[in-house]
Amino acid sequence: MTETPHPLYDRHAETLDRALTAITERGYWSAYPESPSPRVYGETAAADGRAAFEAYLGGDFPLDQPGDGTTVATETSPFGVELGVRYPHAAADQLVAAATAALPAWRDAGPQVRVGVCLEILDRLHRNVFELANAVQFTSGQAFVMAFQAGGAHALDRALEALAYAYAEMTRHPGTAGWEKAAGKGDPLRMTKTFHVVPRGVALVIGCNTFPTWNSYPGLFASLVTGNPVVVKPHPRAVLPLAVTVRYARQVLAEAGFDPNLVQLAPEAQGEGIASTLALHPAVKIVDFTGSTEYGDWLEANARQAAVYTEKAGLNTVVVDSTDDFAGMCRNLGFTLTLYSGQMCTTSQNILIPRDGIDTDQGRKSFDEVAAGIAAAVGKLTADPARGVELTGAIVNDGVLERLDEVTKVGEPVLESRTVEHPSFPGAVVRTPTIVKLDAGDTATYSREWFGPISFAIATDSTTHSLEVLRSTVGEKGALTAAVYSTDDAVLDAAEAAAVEVGVHLSCNLTGGVFVNQSAAFSDFHGSGANPAANSALTDGAYVANRFRIVQSRRHV
Repeated sequence: MTETPHPLYDRHAETLDRALTAITERGYWSAYPESPSPRVYGETAAADGRAAFEAYLGGDFPLDQPGDGTTVATETSPFGVELGVRYPHAAADQLVAAATAALPAWRDAGPQVRVGVCLEILDRLHRNVFELANAVQFTSGQAFVMAFQAGGAHALDRALEALAYAYAEMTRHPGTAGWEKAAGKGDPLRMTKTFHVVPRGVALVIGCNTFPTWNSYPGLFASLVTGNPVVVKPHPRAVLPLAVTVRYARQVLAEAGFDPNLVQLAPEAQGEGIASTLALHPAVKIVDFTGSTEYGDWLEANARQAAVYTEKAGLNTVVVDSTDDFAGMCRNLGFTLTLYSGQMCTTSQNILIPRDGIDTDQGRKSFDEVAAGIAAAVGKLTADPARGVELTGAIVNDGVLERLDEVTKVGEPVLESRTVEHPSFPGAVVRTPTIVKLDAGDTATYSREWFGPISFAIATDSTTHSLEVLRSTVGEKGALTAAVYSTDDAVLDAAEAAAVEVGVHLSCNLTGGVFVNQSAAFSDFHGSGANPAANSALTDGAYVANRFRIVQSRRHV
């Protein structure tokens, strides 16, 4: 069955073609500029976006979708800014019924039409990227530039990457095929076969507080483009970024002639638990989740009717063996630990250092000197509050503060966390990172995740011992990132072998402008699905191919 060309597909065909090339080449490419400079986006873009964000505050969010007539408002900004946005509430059954009704026409439109509409949604979001960035900043606690990049441009890149993988999977076979088989002396057997891309059903995306767009967009767009209506359940403390997303998605869908209920928002009242209700609904066939290991495990065990994609917690680890750029290593790790106050699922927690020290370009450095060097780099980045807060952002929730208090009772501090007054937002909750010394025997402490600006400098017997610790902790608890520093190729090879064994992505000798906790769309995979930290990867064929099925029809010629 040949698809009829669609204007939106034609409009964005060049972008799609470039994205399809990028996922095969795995080099650097980005469709959405990450600099918020006026030279890139225009002189008024920043002010217009901020004004659009502020227009939402203290009011009813403009979203016309099925609901029960009530509203919910659950957000508290880490920057102390009053948000007070009220969102329309709906029961799970209302949302699922509306999504189910919207599915057939979207399914029958075919992959080319769907990808064209989805690309137009990304384009609409990009045109409103400053609005989106402000929403991310003031709900997640990210500093503005990071919110613009990770929550805006990079999130859109990740969405486009998912579209490219999904389109490639949906179109890897022909829509129709002629089949002919010899049948002895008689006429051959002839059939025409049609292959339909059939969505699984209603998809559920459960958003997180820290990266509400970056972590949600891949699943949202992978499900939508493969024909599945999507219910977006935001984190109660970070509703606005996904509400803005849903608003623009619904606009585009309606303009393209489709039911806007293909994308709906599911904000919840405090403690309502609508995520679990939706996840277990018989009509919900796909669940995407980013968040705690406990809830991710629950979804995997209980949402048996659905394909469940989870990104959970892990023990991101650094193995320090030796370095030919001690200052660069310390600066790089210092930036990694400082960025967004360590509130990234990819930030390093356990830094494994031989207790008898390491060889460097500055001579032999003791364990204490290595730990102190990293601590000094963090201290330098956070010494000036005005500059430091543009890296640290604000603390996302009270759980981080509780862990910062708890960690004072373990180990010996190399660097203590400080309270910082934000020069622009007096109500902001800002804490600098802490680094605590531990011994490799303190497994009860470092074998659990301490999400937030908390890291451990851990003394091991040797680099071989460090790799054993990496294998055991990551193998048991999982990790999204690992790093190694060594001037010995044999050590780098051993670290890579260990990383492959436990299924964690490895970075070697990062001393410049690439950091272990940052992941580039179209090139880096995020998560592997090969250890307990995540059961899937952003983004590969496995992430998209199970969101649809092929159903064939055969007719004799």
